[in-house]
Amino acid sequence: MYQRVLQDASFFELLARFDEDLAKEVRDAGCACGGVLHSARYPRKPRGGPAALGQERVMRVSFCCAEEGCRRRATPSSLRFLGRKVFFGVIVLLIPILREGPTPERLRRIEARFGVSRRTLYRWRRWWRETVPRSRWWAQHRGLFAVVVDGEELPGSLLTAFGGIEPIADRVVAVLKLLASLPAGLAEQGT
Repeated sequence: MYQRVLQDASFFELLARFDEDLAKEVRDAGCACGGVLHSARYPRKPRGGPAALGQERVMRVSFCCAEEGCRRRATPSSLRFLGRKVFFGVIVLLIPILREGPTPERLRRIEARFGVSRRTLYRWRRWWRETVPRSRWWAQHRGLFAVVVDGEELPGSLLTAFGGIEPIADRVVAVLKLLASLPAGLAEQGT
């Protein structure tokens, strides 16, 4: 069921529109110094998405203050990108779930289809199962759920907690919105 989301270019387009909305909020708020924010987009080379994505959909939205002497950068949260991870955030979320209980053949298919090495899969699993549950971010967010979300079963237990949301693509978006609040340092661990 999650495989369809990972191969759907329109889903990635939807994530890009959400990112544009997040960017508009940051730009409208302006810089902390009171200056105007100018666009300072930069290209990313994310892996794992559908081949049909255009070049504009792999640009990271960012801003830079126009005030001389300030020039602070403001990079909004993103549903497409998870920190500085090379793969799209949805890949980091869903591939470890697809990998659960794999046969060697299933693991080979995942590696071939998404270009994710076995070593990367294990690193993501460690990040989900060890780093995230021990983080301050997780301590602050795990109490928001009506059901117990087992940290040792992440990310699957997180998607299960959003189980009342249908269709599946909307559930994945809800989880990605939560993950957009990950602190940069936590998102970059396990890359």
